[in-house]
Amino acid sequence: MVMSVKDDVVVRVAQRRDVPDMVALVREGSLTPEAYADTSLDPVYDAWDELMLDPNAETLVLDLDGRVVGMAQLNYMRHLSRGGMRRCHIENVFIASAFRSQGLGAILIENCLDMARARGCGLVQLLSDSRRTDAHRFYQRLGFQASHQGMKLYL
Repeated sequence: MVMSVKDDVVVRVAQRRDVPDMVALVREGSLTPEAYADTSLDPVYDAWDELMLDPNAETLVLDLDGRVVGMAQLNYMRHLSRGGMRRCHIENVFIASAFRSQGLGAILIENCLDMARARGCGLVQLLSDSRRTDAHRFYQRLGFQASHQGMKLYL
């Protein structure tokens, strides 16, 4: 399924065969490369298989002539707040470093927004590491507002 085409770039729903390329994007873009020292893809394939069973999870990739150069994960959910409004949570947005600052991130996020609209979402939220100030400026240019402070607790 083709979502958007600009020049030679296609945004499409990711497939299992894309997992190694997506893992490479995550590793390249990670602020903590030591977290990816384990080179086994088995747990990632397990995660992929589980995600594919979830009707509220989707992953999009940017495909440039058969090469995955970007990705974003979407999760659709409802909350009891805001009148039960459906929302989309975007995470793991990565563009290969050689392809940044060429408008590909905007293409990817616009497709994410289109997918959220198609699912009836009234709100899109995303996470971005607090150290990624360039990414924050990028999201703000697209209309996102810093409205909440996030926290984590590793178990």
